[in-house]
Order: sequence, then structure tokens, then C-alpha cells
Amino acid sequence: MSAGILVDVTRCTGCERCAVACAESNQRDLLAAEADRATTRDGLSANRWCTVVEADPGRFARKSCMHCLEPSCVSACLVGSLKKTPQGPVVYDPDKCIGCRYCMLACPFEVPRYEWAEVAPFMRKCDMCADRLGRGERPACVEACPHDVLSFGSRTELLERAHGLIRDNPGRYLPHVWGETELGGTSVLYVSDVDLAALGWPGSDATAIPDITDPVIEKTPLLGGTVLASIWGLSAIIQRRQRLMAAGASSRVSDDGEEGEHRD
Repeated sequence: MSAGILVDVTRCTGCERCAVACAESNQRDLLAAEADRATTRDGLSANRWCTVVEADPGRFARKSCMHCLEPSCVSACLVGSLKKTPQGPVVYDPDKCIGCRYCMLACPFEVPRYEWAEVAPFMRKCDMCADRLGRGERPACVEACPHDVLSFGSRTELLERAHGLIRDNPGRYLPHVWGETELGGTSVLYVSDVDLAALGWPGSDATAIPDITDPVIEKTPLLGGTVLASIWGLSAIIQRRQRLMAAGASSRVSDDGEEGEHRD
């Protein structure tokens, strides 16, 4: 089953319990996540992978990774640290990441965020709680929503549900399911009574994934001696990242030991 999430914007009150549940489930710093809500352009950050934006006065909508069926971030990644899984989520492997940030340039929704303040930074974004899905659980945001804004299931079933809501509730929704066709389709779908341009949706006929990805790929070093230099550079970056992470872990262990001695 290729899973997805259906967002019913007409039900959202802007309570942001989805964002809090996301941060808690992914062990993000809650205080930093709350601070980022006010300081970033849309509330998303390396600590805050799910947010709520005001799509229209008094109308709110959840924003996070759309988990595109043909993800431009995946095709732009040089080292395969991003991949679209058969289960639906677009997942990230930090051990492969070299910090090039091409995924950030390629994403049409401007979702991936970088840990600029970290010594060994990574890109961060929603992965649809892939670990929870593996245990047969629903994403944390879906579990936390108190107003049935979010529905989880197979993308096919969610599309049927979305069209059924539009058909059975004349005047409640605009006659469109966001994510059904845009940019090749997404695993996160929306029904709404207001336009969702605030979430970064392009026109309904936008299918130009290559138009988004190719400009990034064209800047990627691919030929001749540049390839060799790039390989050496990538190796150095990865090794440096691993050394920094190991040093940080060692420092934390040392600090914990000293604190234990003081307590004794």
C-alpha cells in the first residue's frame, strides 16, 4: 500500500497539536521548535517539521513535506540520501548526506530545512513517521489531531474519500483535490474551501518536475576531472562529519561522567 494523508482544511482550527506531536515524536527541541514558528517565513525549521499556516483569513492548513510521487528532492540528491519508499514516505538517510542542500533548491514547496547552527549539520524534514508506519501505527500528527482534519490510509482510498467529500457536500469545498495531479501527484492531499497558494501549490496543470530538477542537476559537477575532485571532496566531508559527531558523543559521555563524580 502506498500510504498518504488527506487534509480537510475546512475542519482545521489552527490548534497546532499536529506540530507539537510531530516535534515530540521526532525528539525535536520543543522550545526551539516554538521559537522557530515565529522566526521563519512559514514556521518550518530543522526543529519544526510540521506547521500550520493561515491559508486565508481565519482558515488554517497544515504544512509539511508533501511526499511527492516523483520527488524533485530525490532526483536532485547526489548521493542517494533521499528516496521515495513504496510505502509512500520520502525518507532521508543522514549517514549519506554531504550537506550540498540541492534538495532545498529543488523542492517546489521549500520544505527541507538545514541545521545551520549545528557543528555537524543535517537536512531535516517530515518523513511521515516512517518508523511508526513500520510498526503499524499512524503518523503522530494524525493521531494527535482532535478535529479529524487529517485522515491516513492508502492514497487511492484517500482520493476516493476526497472526491466523495466534494460530491456529497455541495458548496462546502472547492471542486479540486490538491495533490492529485500537481507536479506528478503527492502523497499528501488537500480538500479546501479556499485557495491553497499559501502552501506553495503551483497551478493545477503544473507537472514540470524536470523543469524544477534540471536547473539543479545542471549545476552538479558531472564530467571529467571535476568528478574525481568531487569524489575526494565528498569523502572528506563525510569523514569530517563522522569525526565531529564522534567527538560530540565523546564529549557528552565525558560530561556525564564528571557530573556523576560530582554527585558522588
